[in-house]
Amino acid sequence: MPKLGIIGGSGLYRPEIFEKKTESNTPNRWGNSSTPIQCGTIAGVEVSLLNRHGFDHTIPPSQVNFRANLQALRDLGVKAILATSAMGSLREEIQPGDLVFPSQFVDFTKSRKSTIHEEFQPHQPIHTSLADPFDADLRKCLKDTADALGIRSHAEANLVTIEGPRFSTRAESNLFRLWGMDVINMTTSTEATLAAEFGIRYATIGLSTDYDCWKTDAPPVTWEEALAQFAKNIQKVLKVLGAALPRIEEIVV
Repeated sequence: MPKLGIIGGSGLYRPEIFEKKTESNTPNRWGNSSTPIQCGTIAGVEVSLLNRHGFDHTIPPSQVNFRANLQALRDLGVKAILATSAMGSLREEIQPGDLVFPSQFVDFTKSRKSTIHEEFQPHQPIHTSLADPFDADLRKCLKDTADALGIRSHAEANLVTIEGPRFSTRAESNLFRLWGMDVINMTTSTEATLAAEFGIRYATIGLSTDYDCWKTDAPPVTWEEALAQFAKNIQKVLKVLGAALPRIEEIVV
């Protein structure tokens, strides 16, 4: 079975470089995944593809069943996940259209199920280490691939994940900048945490789509603007995926 998983986020629902072979739609202990898992190939590499928000983007970020999604991929034997996501930039130098491979995150969500450990066995607590939540080898491979393709990218970036589905207030956006955050989204911290608990290597391919709302000489982000920017630059994500996957396949044993 495929050892590599891809979680498609906003704007990446049915990538044209994906060739589907089979489909898995088995509920697990947490319920149903956002979509059936599509098993097929990208650039000749076998992958399992899941769409985080549903094929028609009907699932808000705060309502994604992250645990069912990660469990479904793990049950298929996935050892490493590349997750795509639209991101707002909190830094002038991270321009709309740039790719971002975050190195750290701050979890600013408030109401999610973000652990599989709802109870402990007597005297056997489980506290997962998340000092470095994104896999260094996957991130390096993605960055090297983007550089080789001449695509602007950033590999040392702090990400803040907010609850959503609303966007930030200006006060929040400026607070995150003061905290040293570089990009913002609504999904990654939850997925990365669960991936660590499941023992799955995880990295994110972020696409900067806007400047959130901290930048007073630019209009505040809207969903329409973010989606249009993602659509405009989706080929960058697909090119990096297509070129990086054969190398990542060699990394993941």
